[in-house]
Amino acid sequence: MIPEKLKIVEAEYADIERSLSDPNIVSDTSKLKELSIRRKELFPLVDKSLLLKKIEQEITHIHEILKSNDLEMIELAKTELSELESKRDQLSSELEDLLKPKDPLDKKNIIIEIRAAAGGDESALFVSELHRMYSRYAQTKNFKTEVLELSSIGIGGIKEIMFTVEGNGAYGFFKYESGTHRVQRVPETEASGRVHTSTVTVAVLVEPEDVDVNIGPNDLRVDTYRAGGHGGQYLQKTDSAVRITHIPTNTVVACQDERSQLKNKLKAMKILRARLYEVMQHQQQQKIAQDRKKQVGTGDRSEKIRTYNFPQDRITDHRINENFHNIQKIMEGEMDPIVEKFRDLEKA
Repeated sequence: MIPEKLKIVEAEYADIERSLSDPNIVSDTSKLKELSIRRKELFPLVDKSLLLKKIEQEITHIHEILKSNDLEMIELAKTELSELESKRDQLSSELEDLLKPKDPLDKKNIIIEIRAAAGGDESALFVSELHRMYSRYAQTKNFKTEVLELSSIGIGGIKEIMFTVEGNGAYGFFKYESGTHRVQRVPETEASGRVHTSTVTVAVLVEPEDVDVNIGPNDLRVDTYRAGGHGGQYLQKTDSAVRITHIPTNTVVACQDERSQLKNKLKAMKILRARLYEVMQHQQQQKIAQDRKKQVGTGDRSEKIRTYNFPQDRITDHRINENFHNIQKIMEGEMDPIVEKFRDLEKA
């Protein structure tokens, strides 16, 4: 029997389908986008529901065959019935998961900020490796990434990087990464073979829609200045760098990654909106149930959430006291074992 929730979803999906053929809706770009996104969210549920109905009809048909006197047909039917019942149980489980309440922010695009902390050059090198790991993982999920701001050091390390991850469900896959990441390994420059411990901080910020953060026309002060170049032919000769101050909160964001002042301003506004939205979200997170905090942490950057121990080929997530091995594969972007563990806990 179809759960009541599923009937409601199917009715909403049918209503959206009708609306998308309405000329008045089609001419309203904002409404059309809103309905199209919602349709995409509901489609997996409706698709699995239709498949489940088809399988249940086939099971009913097979039960009729089992009442017959044809022994050969009965044996074939028994085999098919076992397969169909297995498929039905799997689909029912998947539908149950899809019907569970979800974090409304999960579908949002995000901005990830990674900063070197304790450990000097070794910390900066690990920032670069984490950026690579996240970028590769994003590719496996068909998400798009773009660097917003980058401050690098000469040996291939990164002091600080901010980049976007865009795609339906981006926040849902990366939200467990906020906090302090600790790396333990022997640096290449360490002659005595001594293990060094370094740390980096990761912040995962939701990229809000324009309607999520209200910024008044008089709330901003925009300053331009000459970006620091690399010298020689690459030296910036125009005031292309942009610094934006949100006056009510005294939040300051600067961007000089692009040579175009307009592009830098657009990127800086994207970062500013995310920072202001983070403050709003932090206030709401105070109300999150204590059991969820125990399972997935608060996301504060002060938490030491994870240790990457290279000599022992082990990643330990301290929030759930869980160890993950094959560290090189994970650093290549194969993060599903860690992420899915947290997703399962959150569902529970």
